Amino acid sequence: MIATNGGDDDSDTRQAPNQDKSGSLAASATRESRAPRLRYSARTFRVTLCSHVPAALNFVDVCKHYRGVPALQDASFEVEQGAFFGLAGVNGAGKTTLIKCLLDLCAPDSGRIEIFGRPSTEVASRERLTFLPERFMPPYYLTGRAFLRMMAGLRGARYDENAALAMLERLELDPRVLDRQVRGYSKGMTQKLGLAGCLLADCDLVLLDEPMSGLDPLARALVKGLLRDLRRAGRTLFFTSHALADLEEICDRLAVLHEGRIRFMGTAAAMRAFAPEGDLESAFLRVIGADGLVSA
Repeated sequence: MIATNGGDDDSDTRQAPNQDKSGSLAASATRESRAPRLRYSARTFRVTLCSHVPAALNFVDVCKHYRGVPALQDASFEVEQGAFFGLAGVNGAGKTTLIKCLLDLCAPDSGRIEIFGRPSTEVASRERLTFLPERFMPPYYLTGRAFLRMMAGLRGARYDENAALAMLERLELDPRVLDRQVRGYSKGMTQKLGLAGCLLADCDLVLLDEPMSGLDPLARALVKGLLRDLRRAGRTLFFTSHALADLEEICDRLAVLHEGRIRFMGTAAAMRAFAPEGDLESAFLRVIGADGLVSA
């Protein structure tokens, strides 16, 4: 709340008595002839209520160690609501640990994480997000339909067959797979099923950890089309990938995590400036200090 003064600056100061040109006070003959006393009134205020929109994700000085080895070191950044944010890093950079801390699957040693302004340790803070892990492995004994029905039930919704069929069509996944057990799916089919379950949740925040894994070029293009739909709907995306080109194409901003520290934060175009040739991969290597390891 901000209060601003709506009155004049001298509204509560006493009016000076009349003075003649020599500076002497103009006397009054009698008490009745004196100027009436100034009545003081309280200042008037105009009150403006300011609504603060919390970030979708807020990481503040997050640290995590495993057996004394740092996995995250003072990781701090925000993802605004409606933003498409990418996280890049080599294997072992700390991306999975960061996501585990976010989802309260492991506790950071220090720092804090907020989801839409609420501590990530609160179960209710995760009601507005959906998540697809890098190694998505649904229960092998379930059929595709049973899996999607289970996911709907976990979020307290009813399974919608028409919506499921429409999503499978967008992903070019044969609807007959809904009657087959997951154990008979290929890697690409399994990944599409996971994406379908994730996107059917229609949550405000979508967390995708290497979602293009196992997908052919056509499927990758179809997923990008679905992500564009999310953008038009005002959803927030947190997207991790080893494919820098995907991050540049999909995300507004990206961060580079290396050895548990945030080494870069900004647009892909800004990161390109780190490489004289403007190549994103070369810029990434320079950001993490590995450009000398791969030079010819």
